[in-house]
Amino acid sequence: MFKSVFFSRRPLVSAFPGAMRTLFVVACLSAGAAYADDYADVNRLVRAGQFPEALTKADQYLQGKPRDPQMRFLKGVIQTEAGKPADAIATFTKITEDYPELPEPYNNLAVLYAGQSQFDKARAALEMAIRTNPSYATAHENLGDVYAKLASQAYSKALQLDGANTGVQPKLALIRTLFAPEPKGQKPAAAAPAAPVAAVKPAAPVAATPAGKPAASAAAAPAVKPAAPVPAAPAAPASTPAASTGGEKEVEAAVRAWATAWADKDMAAYLGSYGQNFDPPGKQARKTWEADRRTRIVGKSRISVKLSNLSVAIQGSKATAKFKQDYSADSLNISSRKTLDLAKVGERWVIVRESTGS
Repeated sequence: MFKSVFFSRRPLVSAFPGAMRTLFVVACLSAGAAYADDYADVNRLVRAGQFPEALTKADQYLQGKPRDPQMRFLKGVIQTEAGKPADAIATFTKITEDYPELPEPYNNLAVLYAGQSQFDKARAALEMAIRTNPSYATAHENLGDVYAKLASQAYSKALQLDGANTGVQPKLALIRTLFAPEPKGQKPAAAAPAAPVAAVKPAAPVAATPAGKPAASAAAAPAVKPAAPVPAAPAAPASTPAASTGGEKEVEAAVRAWATAWADKDMAAYLGSYGQNFDPPGKQARKTWEADRRTRIVGKSRISVKLSNLSVAIQGSKATAKFKQDYSADSLNISSRKTLDLAKVGERWVIVRESTGS
Protein backbone atom coordinates (compact mmCIF):
# COMPACT_ATOMS: atom_id res chain seq x y z
CA MET A 1 0.00 0.00 0.00
CA PHE A 2 2.84 2.37 0.68
CA LYS A 3 4.20 4.46 -2.15
CA SER A 4 7.87 5.32 -2.32
CA VAL A 5 9.15 7.99 -4.65
CA PHE A 6 12.00 7.66 -7.11
CA PHE A 7 13.69 10.84 -8.30
CA SER A 8 15.02 10.15 -11.76
CA ARG A 9 14.90 11.26 -15.34
CA ARG A 10 12.90 8.12 -16.14
CA PRO A 11 10.67 5.95 -13.91
CA LEU A 12 12.40 2.78 -12.77
CA VAL A 13 11.06 -0.42 -11.24
CA SER A 14 11.32 -0.64 -7.47
CA ALA A 15 11.82 -3.86 -5.54
CA PHE A 16 9.94 -3.07 -2.36
CA PRO A 17 8.55 -6.45 -1.23
CA GLY A 18 4.94 -7.58 -1.01
CA ALA A 19 1.98 -5.27 -1.54
CA MET A 20 3.67 -1.91 -0.93
CA ARG A 21 2.89 -0.04 -4.14
CA THR A 22 5.45 2.45 -5.38
CA LEU A 23 4.82 5.70 -7.22
CA PHE A 24 7.63 7.07 -9.30
CA VAL A 25 7.58 10.87 -9.58
CA VAL A 26 9.80 12.09 -12.39
CA ALA A 27 11.95 14.80 -10.85
CA CYS A 28 15.42 16.26 -11.28
CA LEU A 29 17.15 18.25 -8.57
CA SER A 30 20.42 19.34 -10.21
CA ALA A 31 19.80 18.73 -13.86
CA GLY A 32 22.80 20.18 -15.62
CA ALA A 33 23.16 18.85 -19.15
CA ALA A 34 26.80 17.94 -18.49
CA TYR A 35 25.70 15.39 -15.89
CA ALA A 36 22.79 13.85 -17.77
CA ASP A 37 24.89 10.90 -18.91
CA ASP A 38 25.91 10.13 -15.32
CA TYR A 39 22.31 9.97 -14.18
CA ALA A 40 21.36 7.89 -17.22
CA ASP A 41 24.22 5.45 -16.58
CA VAL A 42 23.22 4.94 -12.94
CA ASN A 43 19.54 4.54 -13.89
CA ARG A 44 20.44 1.98 -16.54
CA LEU A 45 22.47 -0.07 -14.05
CA VAL A 46 19.62 0.01 -11.54
CA ARG A 47 17.11 -1.13 -14.16
CA ALA A 48 19.42 -4.01 -14.98
CA GLY A 49 19.61 -4.98 -11.31
CA GLN A 50 23.36 -4.25 -11.20
CA PHE A 51 23.20 -2.53 -7.81
CA PRO A 52 26.89 -2.81 -6.79
CA GLU A 53 27.96 -1.26 -10.10
CA ALA A 54 25.28 1.45 -9.80
CA LEU A 55 26.39 2.26 -6.26
CA THR A 56 30.04 2.46 -7.32
CA LYS A 57 29.23 4.87 -10.15
CA ALA A 58 27.04 6.99 -7.87
CA ASP A 59 29.83 7.22 -5.30
CA GLN A 60 32.33 8.20 -8.02
CA TYR A 61 30.02 11.00 -9.13
CA LEU A 62 29.47 12.20 -5.55
CA GLN A 63 33.21 12.49 -4.96
CA GLY A 64 33.16 15.50 -7.25
CA LYS A 65 29.69 16.79 -6.28
CA PRO A 66 29.08 15.58 -2.72
CA ARG A 67 25.97 17.73 -2.14
CA ASP A 68 24.14 16.85 -5.36
CA PRO A 69 20.65 15.91 -4.10
CA GLN A 70 19.65 14.05 -7.27
CA MET A 71 22.50 11.55 -7.16
CA ARG A 72 22.28 11.24 -3.37
CA PHE A 73 18.62 10.36 -3.72
CA LEU A 74 19.48 7.78 -6.37
CA LYS A 75 22.08 6.35 -4.01
CA GLY A 76 19.43 5.95 -1.33
CA VAL A 77 17.16 4.16 -3.79
CA ILE A 78 20.02 1.87 -4.85
CA GLN A 79 20.75 1.01 -1.21
CA THR A 80 17.06 0.25 -0.68
CA GLU A 81 16.87 -1.96 -3.78
CA ALA A 82 20.09 -3.74 -2.76
CA GLY A 83 18.61 -4.71 0.61
CA LYS A 84 20.58 -2.21 2.71
CA PRO A 85 17.81 -0.36 4.58
CA ALA A 86 20.11 0.98 7.31
CA ASP A 87 22.39 2.59 4.72
CA ALA A 88 19.39 3.94 2.81
CA ILE A 89 17.90 5.44 5.98
CA ALA A 90 21.22 7.18 6.70
CA THR A 91 21.35 8.56 3.14
CA PHE A 92 17.76 9.86 3.10
CA THR A 93 18.12 11.30 6.62
CA LYS A 94 21.18 13.32 5.57
CA ILE A 95 19.29 14.65 2.52
CA THR A 96 16.46 15.87 4.78
CA GLU A 97 19.03 17.67 6.90
CA ASP A 98 20.67 19.38 3.91
CA TYR A 99 17.46 19.96 1.90
CA PRO A 100 14.59 20.17 4.43
CA GLU A 101 12.33 21.75 1.78
CA LEU A 102 12.11 18.49 -0.20
CA PRO A 103 9.24 16.18 0.86
CA GLU A 104 10.25 13.08 -1.14
CA PRO A 105 13.20 11.99 1.06
CA TYR A 106 10.88 12.10 4.09
CA ASN A 107 8.39 9.92 2.20
CA ASN A 108 10.99 7.29 1.35
CA LEU A 109 12.24 7.31 4.93
CA ALA A 110 8.69 6.50 5.99
CA VAL A 111 8.55 3.57 3.56
CA LEU A 112 11.78 2.18 5.01
CA TYR A 113 10.60 2.64 8.59
CA ALA A 114 7.29 0.96 7.77
CA GLY A 115 9.21 -1.96 6.28
CA GLN A 116 10.78 -2.39 9.73
CA SER A 117 7.37 -2.00 11.46
CA GLN A 118 8.59 1.28 13.01
CA PHE A 119 5.26 2.97 12.34
CA ASP A 120 5.74 5.83 14.80
CA LYS A 121 8.90 6.88 12.96
CA ALA A 122 7.11 6.43 9.64
CA ARG A 123 4.29 8.68 10.85
CA ALA A 124 6.73 11.39 11.97
CA ALA A 125 8.54 11.32 8.62
CA LEU A 126 5.29 11.59 6.65
CA GLU A 127 4.09 14.48 8.80
CA MET A 128 7.32 16.29 7.92
CA ALA A 129 6.74 15.58 4.22
CA ILE A 130 3.24 17.03 4.45
CA ARG A 131 4.42 20.03 6.44
CA THR A 132 6.95 20.70 3.68
CA ASN A 133 4.36 20.26 0.91
CA PRO A 134 0.75 20.14 2.17
CA SER A 135 -0.52 19.16 -1.31
CA TYR A 136 1.72 16.06 -1.51
CA ALA A 137 -0.96 13.42 -2.18
CA THR A 138 1.41 10.43 -1.89
CA ALA A 139 2.44 11.35 1.65
CA HIS A 140 -1.19 11.82 2.69
CA GLU A 141 -2.10 8.37 1.36
CA ASN A 142 0.90 6.76 3.05
CA LEU A 143 0.04 8.50 6.33
CA GLY A 144 -3.44 6.98 6.15
CA ASP A 145 -1.88 3.53 5.76
CA VAL A 146 0.40 4.17 8.75
CA TYR A 147 -2.56 5.20 10.90
CA ALA A 148 -4.35 2.00 9.86
CA LYS A 149 -1.35 -0.13 10.86
CA LEU A 150 -1.05 1.70 14.19
CA ALA A 151 -4.77 1.14 14.79
CA SER A 152 -4.34 -2.56 14.00
CA GLN A 153 -1.56 -2.84 16.58
CA ALA A 154 -3.63 -1.00 19.20
CA TYR A 155 -6.73 -3.15 18.61
CA SER A 156 -4.66 -6.34 18.76
CA LYS A 157 -3.17 -5.24 22.08
CA ALA A 158 -6.64 -4.40 23.42
CA LEU A 159 -7.88 -7.84 22.42
CA GLN A 160 -4.94 -9.49 24.20
CA LEU A 161 -5.70 -7.56 27.39
CA ASP A 162 -9.46 -8.10 27.23
CA GLY A 163 -10.49 -11.04 25.07
CA ALA A 164 -14.12 -10.64 26.14
CA ASN A 165 -14.42 -7.19 24.58
CA THR A 166 -16.78 -7.86 21.69
CA GLY A 167 -16.40 -4.36 20.29
CA VAL A 168 -12.72 -4.74 19.35
CA GLN A 169 -12.89 -7.77 17.05
CA PRO A 170 -15.11 -6.16 14.35
CA LYS A 171 -12.79 -3.13 14.20
CA LEU A 172 -9.73 -5.32 13.89
CA ALA A 173 -11.44 -7.43 11.23
CA LEU A 174 -12.27 -4.33 9.21
CA ILE A 175 -8.66 -3.16 9.20
CA ARG A 176 -7.46 -6.64 8.29
CA THR A 177 -9.89 -6.56 5.39
CA LEU A 178 -8.14 -3.44 4.14
CA PHE A 179 -4.80 -5.27 4.13
CA ALA A 180 -6.01 -8.79 3.30
CA PRO A 181 -4.26 -10.52 0.36
CA GLU A 182 -6.45 -10.73 -2.72
CA PRO A 183 -6.53 -14.18 -4.37
CA LYS A 184 -4.84 -14.22 -7.76
CA GLY A 185 -7.21 -14.12 -10.66
CA GLN A 186 -10.13 -13.03 -8.51
CA LYS A 187 -12.74 -11.09 -10.46
CA PRO A 188 -15.11 -8.51 -9.03
CA ALA A 189 -18.54 -9.85 -8.28
CA ALA A 190 -21.47 -8.60 -10.31
CA ALA A 191 -23.09 -5.45 -9.00
CA ALA A 192 -25.88 -6.22 -6.54
CA PRO A 193 -28.92 -4.09 -5.75
CA ALA A 194 -27.91 -3.87 -2.09
CA ALA A 195 -26.01 -0.74 -1.00
CA PRO A 196 -22.22 -1.30 -1.09
CA VAL A 197 -20.07 -0.93 2.02
CA ALA A 198 -18.56 2.55 1.90
CA ALA A 199 -15.97 2.02 4.62
CA VAL A 200 -13.43 0.34 2.35
CA LYS A 201 -12.30 2.14 -0.78
CA PRO A 202 -9.68 0.41 -2.95
CA ALA A 203 -6.77 2.53 -4.08
CA ALA A 204 -6.79 3.58 -7.70
CA PRO A 205 -4.30 1.59 -9.81
CA VAL A 206 -1.15 3.40 -10.93
CA ALA A 207 0.12 2.70 -14.42
CA ALA A 208 3.43 0.84 -14.61
CA THR A 209 3.56 0.63 -10.81
CA PRO A 210 4.69 -2.69 -9.32
CA ALA A 211 3.27 -4.23 -6.17
CA GLY A 212 5.32 -4.50 -3.00
CA LYS A 213 5.09 -4.31 0.80
CA PRO A 214 7.41 -4.36 3.83
CA ALA A 215 8.40 -7.84 4.91
CA ALA A 216 6.88 -7.39 8.38
CA SER A 217 3.56 -6.06 7.07
CA ALA A 218 0.46 -8.01 6.13
CA ALA A 219 -0.68 -5.13 3.91
CA ALA A 220 -2.25 -5.79 0.56
CA ALA A 221 -4.91 -4.34 -1.71
CA PRO A 222 -8.39 -4.28 -0.19
CA ALA A 223 -11.25 -6.30 -1.60
CA VAL A 224 -12.48 -5.07 -4.95
CA LYS A 225 -15.69 -3.08 -4.72
CA PRO A 226 -18.06 -3.82 -7.63
CA ALA A 227 -18.92 -0.82 -9.74
CA ALA A 228 -22.50 0.05 -10.52
CA PRO A 229 -23.39 -0.10 -14.21
CA VAL A 230 -22.99 3.25 -15.92
CA PRO A 231 -25.77 4.24 -18.34
CA ALA A 232 -24.70 5.32 -21.78
CA ALA A 233 -24.38 9.07 -22.12
CA PRO A 234 -26.82 10.72 -24.51
CA ALA A 235 -25.44 11.96 -27.77
CA ALA A 236 -24.23 15.55 -27.58
CA PRO A 237 -25.75 18.18 -29.84
CA ALA A 238 -23.82 19.15 -32.95
CA SER A 239 -22.78 22.46 -31.40
CA THR A 240 -21.17 20.84 -28.33
CA PRO A 241 -17.67 20.12 -29.75
CA ALA A 242 -17.08 23.74 -30.73
CA ALA A 243 -18.33 25.02 -27.37
CA SER A 244 -16.20 22.47 -25.52
CA THR A 245 -13.12 23.44 -27.50
CA GLY A 246 -13.65 27.09 -26.65
CA GLY A 247 -14.09 26.26 -22.98
CA GLU A 248 -10.95 24.15 -22.94
CA LYS A 249 -8.96 27.01 -24.46
CA GLU A 250 -10.27 29.34 -21.75
CA VAL A 251 -9.22 26.89 -19.02
CA GLU A 252 -5.81 26.39 -20.63
CA ALA A 253 -5.33 30.16 -20.83
CA ALA A 254 -6.23 30.51 -17.14
CA VAL A 255 -3.76 27.77 -16.15
CA ARG A 256 -0.93 29.27 -18.19
CA ALA A 257 -1.65 32.75 -16.80
CA TRP A 258 -1.38 31.26 -13.30
CA ALA A 259 2.01 29.71 -14.16
CA THR A 260 3.25 32.97 -15.69
CA ALA A 261 2.23 34.99 -12.63
CA TRP A 262 4.03 32.46 -10.43
CA ALA A 263 7.22 32.68 -12.49
CA ASP A 264 7.04 36.50 -12.56
CA LYS A 265 6.44 36.59 -8.77
CA ASP A 266 3.36 38.69 -9.49
CA MET A 267 1.59 37.89 -6.22
CA ALA A 268 -1.56 39.85 -7.01
CA ALA A 269 -2.13 37.94 -10.26
CA TYR A 270 -0.96 34.64 -8.75
CA LEU A 271 -3.25 34.76 -5.71
CA GLY A 272 -6.02 36.16 -7.90
CA SER A 273 -5.91 32.92 -9.89
CA TYR A 274 -7.44 31.17 -6.88
CA GLY A 275 -11.17 31.44 -6.21
CA GLN A 276 -12.78 32.46 -2.95
CA ASN A 277 -13.75 28.82 -2.43
CA PHE A 278 -10.19 27.55 -2.89
CA ASP A 279 -9.42 24.71 -0.49
CA PRO A 280 -5.86 25.27 0.83
CA PRO A 281 -3.91 22.00 1.24
CA GLY A 282 -3.38 20.59 4.70
CA LYS A 283 -6.53 22.30 6.07
CA GLN A 284 -4.65 25.59 6.31
CA ALA A 285 -6.51 28.86 6.77
CA ARG A 286 -6.58 30.91 3.56
CA LYS A 287 -4.54 33.76 5.10
CA THR A 288 -1.94 31.34 6.43
CA TRP A 289 -1.64 29.68 3.05
CA GLU A 290 -1.29 33.03 1.25
CA ALA A 291 1.40 34.19 3.68
CA ASP A 292 3.29 30.94 3.18
CA ARG A 293 3.08 31.25 -0.61
CA ARG A 294 4.35 34.85 -0.47
CA THR A 295 7.35 33.77 1.58
CA ARG A 296 8.16 30.85 -0.72
CA ILE A 297 7.75 32.83 -3.96
CA VAL A 298 9.03 36.34 -3.22
CA GLY A 299 12.07 34.97 -1.39
CA LYS A 300 13.40 33.27 -4.56
CA SER A 301 15.85 35.16 -6.77
CA ARG A 302 14.43 33.51 -9.89
CA ILE A 303 11.56 31.16 -10.70
CA SER A 304 10.71 29.23 -13.86
CA VAL A 305 7.44 27.31 -14.26
CA LYS A 306 7.00 25.36 -17.50
CA LEU A 307 3.93 23.27 -18.30
CA SER A 308 3.70 20.37 -20.76
CA ASN A 309 1.25 17.57 -21.67
CA LEU A 310 -1.62 19.78 -20.53
CA SER A 311 -5.03 18.09 -20.74
CA VAL A 312 -8.35 19.70 -19.82
CA ALA A 313 -11.70 18.08 -18.99
CA ILE A 314 -14.81 20.23 -18.54
CA GLN A 315 -18.11 19.29 -16.95
CA GLY A 316 -20.53 22.19 -16.78
CA SER A 317 -19.01 25.00 -14.73
CA LYS A 318 -16.22 22.78 -13.41
CA ALA A 319 -12.95 21.77 -15.06
CA THR A 320 -9.89 19.66 -14.32
CA ALA A 321 -6.46 20.45 -15.78
CA LYS A 322 -3.67 17.85 -15.59
CA PHE A 323 -0.11 18.49 -16.74
CA LYS A 324 3.57 17.95 -16.14
CA GLN A 325 5.15 20.87 -14.29
CA ASP A 326 8.86 21.69 -14.56
CA TYR A 327 9.66 24.01 -11.66
CA SER A 328 13.01 25.72 -11.23
CA ALA A 329 13.98 28.16 -8.47
CA ASP A 330 17.55 29.19 -7.75
CA SER A 331 19.48 25.86 -7.58
CA LEU A 332 16.38 23.67 -7.24
CA ASN A 333 14.74 21.90 -10.21
CA ILE A 334 11.73 19.62 -9.77
CA SER A 335 9.44 17.97 -12.32
CA SER A 336 6.14 16.46 -11.21
CA ARG A 337 2.58 15.73 -12.26
CA LYS A 338 0.03 18.30 -11.14
CA THR A 339 -3.76 18.58 -11.14
CA LEU A 340 -5.79 21.79 -10.86
CA ASP A 341 -9.54 21.76 -10.27
CA LEU A 342 -11.17 24.94 -11.54
CA ALA A 343 -14.62 26.52 -11.41
CA LYS A 344 -16.11 29.19 -13.65
CA VAL A 345 -17.03 32.34 -11.75
CA GLY A 346 -18.61 34.91 -14.03
CA GLU A 347 -16.37 35.00 -17.10
CA ARG A 348 -13.25 33.65 -15.32
CA TRP A 349 -11.95 30.20 -14.53
CA VAL A 350 -10.42 30.13 -11.03
CA ILE A 351 -8.57 27.41 -9.11
CA VAL A 352 -10.51 25.75 -6.30
CA ARG A 353 -8.16 22.86 -5.54
CA GLU A 354 -4.65 21.73 -6.48
CA SER A 355 -2.71 18.54 -5.91
CA THR A 356 0.71 17.18 -6.80
CA GLY A 357 1.70 13.69 -7.87
CA SER A 358 -1.68 12.63 -9.22
